[in-house]
Amino acid sequence: MRVEVYGPLNLHVLSLQTRLERNNDSYAVAVDYATTGVAGMVVDQKTHAETRGRVTPVSAQPESFRSTTRRNGVERHNRVEYRPDGSLEGRSDPPPPDPVAAAAVRGTVDNLTAYFRLERQIAAKKTCAMTVPVYDGRHRYDLVFQDAGQQKLTPEGGQKWEGPTIACRMTRQIRGMPDGEEGEGARRGTIWYAALLPGDLMVPVRMELETQIGTVDAYLAELHGGGVDLQLME
Repeated sequence: MRVEVYGPLNLHVLSLQTRLERNNDSYAVAVDYATTGVAGMVVDQKTHAETRGRVTPVSAQPESFRSTTRRNGVERHNRVEYRPDGSLEGRSDPPPPDPVAAAAVRGTVDNLTAYFRLERQIAAKKTCAMTVPVYDGRHRYDLVFQDAGQQKLTPEGGQKWEGPTIACRMTRQIRGMPDGEEGEGARRGTIWYAALLPGDLMVPVRMELETQIGTVDAYLAELHGGGVDLQLME
């Protein structure tokens, strides 16, 4: 899946590639993205993140998470290992000045798994309502999702797609984060999901998110897999 993101004045600011591998009892998600254009002048960032875990009947449980981010010339490496009893071992290199307390990370998952859980829930129950505790080895926050209704989208922003969607409001509630890093990532926004793949997974087709550089609009540009080949943008 390829998603293109546009910021103020409709300037292209980021490209995001997602790869999902899935079988009956396991999953793996890998994401790569990098800022470009005017966004790179404010936040020059390139990230690779990946998670692996087990699929359960109603959810998903990670087993390992890794990410490497180079942000404004500083490189970070995060990793988390998850244990069956809900405990975990996480670390960040270089380490943050005030690491998140061990009690605060028990039962958390990585952010890729958080969205994978959401996409499965929407497919199964047609509702976004859920709160997922997230820890990536450095940052601790909750992703709170709320229903924003069913909406039919029409072509927009160069994206050649229209159809019914389920809209979700997302809010990030910070629980533990080093000073100066609160602005990293999307703070809140709306994500529109559609049933574009066979099986128990919904796909984000559009997003409107509040970020450090202002409000951005994201559009699904390509989707390949599961017998589906969609080219929605150049």
